[in-house]
Amino acid sequence: MSTIRTDNRGSVTHVWLARPESRNALSMAMMTELTETLRSLPADCRVVVLGGDGPAFSAGHDISEMVGADEETHRRIFDTCVRMMETVQDIPQPVIARVHGVATAAGCQLVASCDLAVAADNAWLGTPGVKIGLFCSTPMVPVVRAVGRKRAMEMLMTAEPIDAATAVEWGLINRAVPAERLDAEIETLVDSITGFSPDVIAIGKSAFYRQVDAPQDEAYDITSRIMAANAGHPHAQEGMAAFLEKRKPRWR
Repeated sequence: MSTIRTDNRGSVTHVWLARPESRNALSMAMMTELTETLRSLPADCRVVVLGGDGPAFSAGHDISEMVGADEETHRRIFDTCVRMMETVQDIPQPVIARVHGVATAAGCQLVASCDLAVAADNAWLGTPGVKIGLFCSTPMVPVVRAVGRKRAMEMLMTAEPIDAATAVEWGLINRAVPAERLDAEIETLVDSITGFSPDVIAIGKSAFYRQVDAPQDEAYDITSRIMAANAGHPHAQEGMAAFLEKRKPRWR
C-alpha cells in the first residue's frame, strides 16, 4: 500500500493518510486502500486512530483526477468516496480522527464521518468547493448532521473555514487542544474506550447509526430491540452482576 500506512500498537491501530506532498489529497488509490485497510483490521484491534502525514490531515479530493475526466470517471470517484465514508461508520471499532493542519472538502467530510475527532487548536476545517466551481455536495451529508442546517450552509456557501475552537462549539469535533497535547488527548479517549467491553461498544456504535436519523418512534423500536438483545449478552450479564456485587467486571 503506497498511500496508507498503519501502525499497530496493541489494541489500537493507527492509520495514516500517507501522501504528504499533496496534503493527503484523497486519490482513488488512497480511498480504495483506506477502505480495504479498515475492512481488514487486526483481530485484536479495539480502536482506530486516523491521522495524516505531513502538514495537513487532508485537503480533500485529488482534483487532478477530475480535470478532463468523463462523467463515468467522476461517478466512480464519488462512489468510491461514499464507500470509504460508510466503511468508517460500518466497522465495529470506534474511529477517532486526529486532525492537524487543514481538513477541507472531502477531508472535512472524513472528519465528520469519524465517530470522534480531536484537533490541534491551530487546525482549520472547511468546505471550500465553491471556490473551484465544485459544490461540496457529498461532504455536506455528514457535516450537516454534525453542525446543523444554517451552520452547514454557511460553511458550504461562503467557503470560509472554521477554526478548531469553532468546530468544537458547532459539534464538528469533540475537542481542540494544543498541538503538543494532541496525541496525549487521543490516548486519554482511547484508554476510556478500551476499558469497556469491545462487544458492547460495537453494539452501541451500530445502534447509534441505525437510529440517529430515524423518526423517534422508529428509533425507539430499533433501540429497544437492540437493547433487549444486548441485555442477554454475556458481557452485559457479567457487567450487571459485577455492579450488584460491587466489583469490577471481568470481560472475557
